[in-house]
Amino acid sequence: MLDVVVLGAGLAGLSAARDLRRAGCEVTLLEARDRIGGRVLQTTLDDGRVVQLGGELIGTAHTSYRALVDELGLTLRESYSAEPGETVWDIDDSVLTGDPAPWMSDEDHADYARVVGLFVDLAKGVDPDNPWAHPDAAALDSVSFHAWLRSVGARDSVVRMFELAKAGLAADSLKRTSLLAELRKAAVAGDGLSNYYDVEQWTKFTVAEGSATVAARMAEELRDHIRLSSVVTAIDVHPDRVEVVLATGEVVTAANVICAIPVAPLRRIAISGLSAERLRALRRVRNSLTAKVVAAYETSFWRDLGKNGSSYSDGLVGSTWIQGPGVISALVAPSQLAFHLAGDQSARDRDALDALARMYGSQAAQPTALFTREWSTEPFTLGYMAHYAPGDLTAIGPTHSQPEGRFFVAGSDYWVAGYMEGAVRTGRAAAEGVLSR
Repeated sequence: MLDVVVLGAGLAGLSAARDLRRAGCEVTLLEARDRIGGRVLQTTLDDGRVVQLGGELIGTAHTSYRALVDELGLTLRESYSAEPGETVWDIDDSVLTGDPAPWMSDEDHADYARVVGLFVDLAKGVDPDNPWAHPDAAALDSVSFHAWLRSVGARDSVVRMFELAKAGLAADSLKRTSLLAELRKAAVAGDGLSNYYDVEQWTKFTVAEGSATVAARMAEELRDHIRLSSVVTAIDVHPDRVEVVLATGEVVTAANVICAIPVAPLRRIAISGLSAERLRALRRVRNSLTAKVVAAYETSFWRDLGKNGSSYSDGLVGSTWIQGPGVISALVAPSQLAFHLAGDQSARDRDALDALARMYGSQAAQPTALFTREWSTEPFTLGYMAHYAPGDLTAIGPTHSQPEGRFFVAGSDYWVAGYMEGAVRTGRAAAEGVLSR
């Protein structure tokens, strides 16, 4: 019998399996896809440039991921934050360029600073590891971020700015976001919290060799302990063992299981042996939905226009940023995903290029390569990052991320500070939890 079976070979599962193997455990890692990496994926252009099709950005707050990158002998470089030029704002059928947001008045900017100050003060009282311990947790969770903004008298343009930020992050709308969840995310910055969204803390860096190289390096260490194309259909937790049933009918038995399957695909798997409370919590977690578009060009032509490649929009593409020389990344806003998916691939490509051309001119409509990943419809992902509507955190409770018997969970859905950080942080914590048994 195995010591541990790990389900899912994304960053969480790989991190857990690697630590367990290094501690001498007998481990098998089961992955439903025919590849490792989960929501990190990359390709290499003919000219040698590495293009990221999944997760790519981290910041100073992402300590677990950065530590792993260092262990693996990989390197960090500055992200889009080092790109010269100004931001593009494509809203209300107008395209403006400038920093700070040129569509806001001086009074709007002053009010934005005031509201951010109130938000920061409130967030400092929330423990990101245990937001449920806040004395007003239930009340804060019952209120939407939008309702709170209105309650503190935020001007219309300030509310609009926050809505653009949410769309740009491919997160759901202000009205469908728990205030407590938003405070919890901000509180991850700890004593360094001073803004609603600090680029240095969240997106200052990227892995020079590519994020998928992080997964590949761990997979090299695990070698024969990874089984691809192994689709799990049931998890049976017993007092003395765990049995994992595969679509082929095979049963894999281990002393413990670490489940690093994203929460949406996990709902399709029959789970027995856990408490009803734990199962309800696991099923309640939801994801925001998006697609990622990446366009590669021969040059960074936007620099000649005085633009830095970063944008916010109320249209199809919620945000863009520069991934590397001549490469633009973009996220489809969740509110636009149904429209995006309604077209065939040629329509999706055309719509994305039209959106880029609005912001960066006709040259943006002529990339040398264009990639789209609909992460929210891929069968073994079915989502982007965890999202908490009003009431969700209270209903879920802290048990969803805690071990129960021989059942451990890991993955970005159980943390809140960036999904690559969340995957690594919870994967390593799950391995530590198994070893402590």
